[in-house]
Amino acid sequence: MSATETGADSQAPPGLLVPGLTPLQRLKAIAGGSAGNLVEWYDWFAYSSFALYFAPHFFPSGDPTSQLLQAAAVFAIGFLARPLGAWLMGLYADRAGRKAALSLSVAMMCAGSGIIAIIPDYAMIGVAAPAILLMARLLQGLSVGGEYGASATYLSEMAGKTRRGFWSSFQFVTLISGQLLALGILMLLQRVMPTEDLESWGWRIPFVIGALLAVVVFWIRRGLEESASFKNAQASGAERARTMMLFTHHPWETTAIFLLTAGGSLAFYAYTTYMQKFLVNTTGFTKETATNITAAALVVYLFILPLFGWLSDKWGRRTNLAFTFGAGMLLTYPIMTAMAGVTEPLMAFALMVVLIVIIAGYTSVSAVTKAELFPAHVRALGVALPYAMANAVFGGTAEAVALGFKGEGMESAFYIYVSAIMGVGLITSLLLRDSRRHSRILED
Repeated sequence: MSATETGADSQAPPGLLVPGLTPLQRLKAIAGGSAGNLVEWYDWFAYSSFALYFAPHFFPSGDPTSQLLQAAAVFAIGFLARPLGAWLMGLYADRAGRKAALSLSVAMMCAGSGIIAIIPDYAMIGVAAPAILLMARLLQGLSVGGEYGASATYLSEMAGKTRRGFWSSFQFVTLISGQLLALGILMLLQRVMPTEDLESWGWRIPFVIGALLAVVVFWIRRGLEESASFKNAQASGAERARTMMLFTHHPWETTAIFLLTAGGSLAFYAYTTYMQKFLVNTTGFTKETATNITAAALVVYLFILPLFGWLSDKWGRRTNLAFTFGAGMLLTYPIMTAMAGVTEPLMAFALMVVLIVIIAGYTSVSAVTKAELFPAHVRALGVALPYAMANAVFGGTAEAVALGFKGEGMESAFYIYVSAIMGVGLITSLLLRDSRRHSRILED
């Protein structure tokens, strides 16, 4: 039987080919990997979604902007742990396997969410309260830093050659689903709980839910099948992954991922997680209206992502990237300027959807583009580390930078900042070879 018939790429080392997955096996692997990704990102975004309610409990001094800025600083510091988590978990995934890394990352997220759920507030334990919150957020940062590389690698390796863009886009579908679930729980609590109770203690509920869901996902991930790419790399006796390989053997790929992530992550957090606060703090909508607008736009996002993933299987990943970074560079300033003066929720929703469509070109192929650049024995580390480093510097600081500019009365400077970094991403995407036609994932 030929390599094509087995579903394996003809470039794979002789004797190491494995039969392609059946549609049912592939679907099971994608679903199993995605379920954990959903819960991981739900836990991560619950912090941002509920910051409007818990910020005064941990940072009681100052006006609402000052309190949100302090909460955003902790959010940003959590991102600083992500490169460390990406480094450690990336090495672990390339040495012990994707399944082992995925199980460990969700266990760490469970612990972080559990801690946030039970922390006494500032009134009870003083400065220890924000200190413990920071510790829990660092633990979550380690978890998410490892989760991205392991899940992006696993889903890309299990997706199959002809539909790799489509199936791997579900990494971001589940990421957005996690964000949407966090917002959905917020909307539910806003409707069933008195505002005083939600502000007093109800904000703890989503973190309890997240910790419990993580326990379930840990059990699911223990039953996942390991990817053929990892098995083949182990069987071939490939060199063990080392950090310096990224800079000595794959310097361009590592640099490209850093630059693409800088623009993509900054825009993603500006267009999505920060937008909820922007609509309240700048545009002037109520918390409930801002939550509804954000949630509705994210529902649209869920359907756009697989479409862009499918298109990347037709016209290439580079086309997706050039669309996002080019449109983001040109349109971020006028759209966010318009949103600042909007008075109708429907118009705010329409403008946010435009931003969602722009960023979907990048996020739909974020996982697969990175995974296709590296050989299997160093793939998880190569995907995770430069991504996490750029995400910490640009994505994790997006809210803090935006609020900082606002506090100085220069809010529009943030729009220019996003546009400039998107311009760097555009140049990088144009210089990148199309990973669809030059993929280093050899198995199907």
